[in-house]
Amino acid sequence: MNIFKKFTKQKSNRIDNYRFYHTGIIDHGYTPQGLRWHSKQSQEIRFHQLLALLPYDTQSIVDAGCGFGDLYDYIRLNGKYTLHYIGLDSLDMMVEEAIKRTQQEAIYRCDILNDPLPMAEFYLCSGALNILTRNAAFRFIERCYDASSRGIIFNFLEGDKDSKTFNYLREGDIKALGEKLNARVVIRRHYYECDCTAAFYK
Repeated sequence: MNIFKKFTKQKSNRIDNYRFYHTGIIDHGYTPQGLRWHSKQSQEIRFHQLLALLPYDTQSIVDAGCGFGDLYDYIRLNGKYTLHYIGLDSLDMMVEEAIKRTQQEAIYRCDILNDPLPMAEFYLCSGALNILTRNAAFRFIERCYDASSRGIIFNFLEGDKDSKTFNYLREGDIKALGEKLNARVVIRRHYYECDCTAAFYK
């Protein structure tokens, strides 16, 4: 049974995420490009960075903004972890496709900014922060961190660029947020243009 309640959507996105992803799926199908990644390779480069920062003894994760469940498949095919996996996404079309692909029942529709969150050792997030406003991105990170027992690992677009679509964040602001949360912060850069991966460890 889905334990997550539906809340009235707040103005926390830079754009309408339903239209953004729905049109992507119409144009490219249920592919990484449909999720607005440049390619499957660029998506997996980011997955590799997330898992590189995930401790080997991790037993449970929440995939925050799970999309089609591609991270689950990447872990299953390439990871060395026996993980209890939960996927969360705010869009029904994502949840339905993720359940179909992964054959996992623990994938739920959830507004991470407002709904109750399940506990896990780590929250992982790839790409979901990019279409949020700056303040909403920080709230997203903080709520996931609070719902974890060991921390959160996430990627973000770095910079001060103007964009009608994507949210760019400064590395210094991410570090300051980590310090506010009393986290040990690790940041990886220079693996993909404008992209950074951060880990907040408790």
